[in-house]
Amino acid sequence: MAARPAKSDLEHYLIVEDDRGRKGISLKEASYRIGREKNSDIHLSSQFVSRRHATLNRRVREDGTSYYQIVDGDGEGRTSVNGLLINGRKLESHNLKHGDEIVFGPQVFAIYQLKERDLFPTVPPDDPFDITLIDPGMMMDD
Repeated sequence: MAARPAKSDLEHYLIVEDDRGRKGISLKEASYRIGREKNSDIHLSSQFVSRRHATLNRRVREDGTSYYQIVDGDGEGRTSVNGLLINGRKLESHNLKHGDEIVFGPQVFAIYQLKERDLFPTVPPDDPFDITLIDPGMMMDD
């Protein structure tokens, strides 16, 4: 029986640093609001960050893989005061790639990571070659 190849699973991750320290966020939702506003999906603690500083949207490529796009402002046309500095360039939007650094303001930034992990398929329960070997020394006498 030939072994099936492992499938890979991509995990989108954002490491955020602000006035309260560093935190890691696993990205699973389709959209995130980022900003100083208390009800933001990703809350940034800093007086230099806009209330609705940026929007993070998951996009899907033709091959089925996903990525996140960051857009300056609330996603409805209103931009933030400071804008977004991504990898040292001021941009209104950007398709994130592993290692991208997003600066929201002085000492407030995030690093995007794309972690790949292999998912190994399990053997189906009706596999005729699935056997369990028992060592007689492991058997307990009654």
